Amino acid sequence: MSVEDNKAIVRRFVEEIFVRGNAGAVDELVAEDFVPHTWPYSGDGRADLKAAIERVHAGLADVRFTIQDLVAEGDRVAVRLSSGARHVGDFMGMPASGRSYEIEEIHLFRLRDGQVVEHWHQMDTMGLMQQLRGEGPS
Repeated sequence: MSVEDNKAIVRRFVEEIFVRGNAGAVDELVAEDFVPHTWPYSGDGRADLKAAIERVHAGLADVRFTIQDLVAEGDRVAVRLSSGARHVGDFMGMPASGRSYEIEEIHLFRLRDGQVVEHWHQMDTMGLMQQLRGEGPS
């Protein structure tokens, strides 16, 4: 796969999995031996990702991701983006607040043969929690 192909796959991953919460896209976009480096890993990365999708989309509505930068080299694609949503259910141990948030995130993907094999993620967790508690901009 070319660098441009890998970038297109990551764009689709962000849209289908993060924004839409489409668990059905996992089997197509994610390798069987996928390893997530951000959330707990049970040994079945696809199942772990599907469970994460379910948790996140049960607690959030109006999910949006805006890619700011997408940089690729070899089998790696890095994405800097802003994300936001409305807190409508249990999320990260917090009951629904009805508040919205907007934070910055960085994701790093490793791809092989047109599928995501590894994923790392850094986000502004403090800013997220402050906004959901009503302590910061919403």
